[in-house]
Amino acid sequence: MTAAPTGPGRLTSVVLAGGGTAGHVSPLLALADELRRRDPEVRITVLGTASGLETRLVPARGYDLRTIPKVAFPRRPSAALLRLPGALKGAVDAAGAVIDDVHADVVVGFGGYVSTPAYLAARRRGLPIVIHEQNVRPGLANRLGARLTRHVATTFAATRLPGARHLGMPLRTEITGLDRAARRAEARAWFGLREEGPVVLVTGGSSGAKRLNDTFAARMRELSDAGVQVLHVTGAGKLPPAPTLASGGAPYVLVEYCDRMDLAFAAADLVVSRAGAGMVCELTAVGLPAVYVPLPIGNGEQRFNVAEVVEAGGGLVVDDAELLPGWVDQMLLPLVGDPSRLSRMAQAAASVGTRDGDRRLADLVEDAVTTHRSKGR
Repeated sequence: MTAAPTGPGRLTSVVLAGGGTAGHVSPLLALADELRRRDPEVRITVLGTASGLETRLVPARGYDLRTIPKVAFPRRPSAALLRLPGALKGAVDAAGAVIDDVHADVVVGFGGYVSTPAYLAARRRGLPIVIHEQNVRPGLANRLGARLTRHVATTFAATRLPGARHLGMPLRTEITGLDRAARRAEARAWFGLREEGPVVLVTGGSSGAKRLNDTFAARMRELSDAGVQVLHVTGAGKLPPAPTLASGGAPYVLVEYCDRMDLAFAAADLVVSRAGAGMVCELTAVGLPAVYVPLPIGNGEQRFNVAEVVEAGGGLVVDDAELLPGWVDQMLLPLVGDPSRLSRMAQAAASVGTRDGDRRLADLVEDAVTTHRSKGR
């Protein structure tokens, strides 16, 4: 058993702030796991909202979740803008109460609705703040928070925040320790796929993606007839009718949700996916070639998230409006049928992947605490 760390950087209580989406919760949990591996006695408390994915994922991972009011920053003049000061004060007070209750050494934020109140409450108490930004284009909470601390980490080198260090994305060990080749047969059997033949994984994330679902639903029979196996994660409540496949055709497997993405990655030769930062980082970490379909709304960060891997040759970008059934016929089928090209893309994807973002971020957290304590002497 590894001895608990000692010295000025030892952590006794850490507050992690982030929630709402898997983009914030997943790296938060990866850091929590790494901190607990280093010291099983460290107290870890997660600040989240009462309505986000964290309400399910954080307790399931064995961590204490405390919820505070969700404060959205209006983008234009409205009645909500007039209520913002009072709402923000209430959230800061709630975050501060949690920080005081657990005697936190440090607050680590991942962006989202709860991070700004957590940063402000920590600043009020003179506690060190560490920030991790997942996207190339930082969100408002982390742009504000970066003004309060010098301990800022980013997933992508292209992210611009004052004093930021490029550390990569904290990922769960099921992904960073995955040997795709060694688990290929097991993974395919798990999903009812054949051991031989190409497999395409289609996923729009936990909530699904209508464009991906509609396009591939329209080509189930054609893909099966061409010998291309498909593992299609549709999102909850979005299963299309089961396909009627020709006898001897390749399997087309439909699932609403996949809680074993490590096995899905091991089974796949190619992925068609949205371009969220977490997905991009997981695919490059395991060396999977991908066709990325950036979300066509928001501030365009998904297209920036894939710039590095696409430039390296490890992925392709298709505009949402262009992902039509004809694209499957004209572009996807030739790509899946070219194993040499897929192999080159896999190597290129792995060349830009990072598998130790959790360790690097944990080092930064410990450094922030050490620096803070040394200044207090």
